[in-house]
Amino acid sequence: MNNIPPLDLAQQYQSISEEITEAVLDVLASGRYIGGPWVESFEQQFASYIGVSECVACNSGTDALYLALRALKIGPGDEVITTPFTFVATAEAIANVGATPVFVDIDPDTYNLDINQIEAAINSRTRAILPVHLFGQPTDMTRLMAIANAHHLAVIEDCAQSTGAEWAGKKVGSIGHVGCFSFFPTKNLGACGDGGAVTTNDPAIAAQIRAIKDHGQTARYFSVTNGINSRLDALQAAILQIKLPYLDIWNQQRRNIAALYHQLLENFPGIEIPKELPAAKAVWNQYTIRLLAKASEGTEYSRYPDKAAFRDSIRTQLIQQGVSSMVYYPMPLHLQPVYESLGYKPGQLPVSEQLATEVLSLPIFPEMSREQLYRVVRSLKDCLTSSLPSAALAKE
Repeated sequence: MNNIPPLDLAQQYQSISEEITEAVLDVLASGRYIGGPWVESFEQQFASYIGVSECVACNSGTDALYLALRALKIGPGDEVITTPFTFVATAEAIANVGATPVFVDIDPDTYNLDINQIEAAINSRTRAILPVHLFGQPTDMTRLMAIANAHHLAVIEDCAQSTGAEWAGKKVGSIGHVGCFSFFPTKNLGACGDGGAVTTNDPAIAAQIRAIKDHGQTARYFSVTNGINSRLDALQAAILQIKLPYLDIWNQQRRNIAALYHQLLENFPGIEIPKELPAAKAVWNQYTIRLLAKASEGTEYSRYPDKAAFRDSIRTQLIQQGVSSMVYYPMPLHLQPVYESLGYKPGQLPVSEQLATEVLSLPIFPEMSREQLYRVVRSLKDCLTSSLPSAALAKE
């Protein structure tokens, strides 16, 4: 029996291999490997897809965040509100411009920033809010933008896992002042290497980003600021141009898989499925459930030494049945050693800390078959049935 991977990039490549090969060979034959028409064309196409006037391609999603913060002149002494439940790159970019990440707890249903807690974190040093549309689920941008506008704050959308997702009919990356995207191979729109982009409707911000990403140059050998070297190479741009027209199809396939997961896993003991807000159109870069570490309110599973041990036990059993899964993220950022100087203590952001012990991302990719999905669900239910106390199973 074949193992089921978290995603299958080889299968996606095979479906469009002839187009990609032709595009790559065209680039190689041209001799123009950095910048040039492929990068410029992709920037125009991606801006049109997102629904903005400006797109600046760069080396990675991490660089996109850094460039956006720099262009907004956020630096030492400034604070940026963000989530602790995400990949470290989000907070890393804030720290790397000299600003301070301020962590706000998350919503237990969507895993995104808890909008109700943002205003309490705003003070005179706050310059921006950096929401992460985690796992392909859009943050409530209507409420977030209202708060940001009331306090005159910039909004930088981290869209690394959510290319193509929508909030209230608008694509993420077009709602805040700046959108930041990753084209890492595992993303919904993935290159065959690193890549990223920044989107905005502000030409001045775009001009700043173009300068900073190219050693601070506004013309060759004429630098106006200290910059970095952050390029999307022509090969990756050509590959992304081939993939972009397929993105909506792939995202719909992801939505279909997520809907089936919803149907098959809802109300099963020990599982909480993610919830999608009414105005959201998620793209499910990951399908992440919570494995609950208690049979009933206040009753912990006595056979496991801690909450994470239950989740990890289920994951191990799934591996034994040939089903892969992933844990994003086992330690929230406010408890990471790198941010110890910020003074956060265990228990301070309880939802993030709890979810870090409970979340498990199941396989999801556009080419995933129904047979594979049913096998994932059967294996997961078998593992839970053998691991849950009888008190929990009685609730089914």
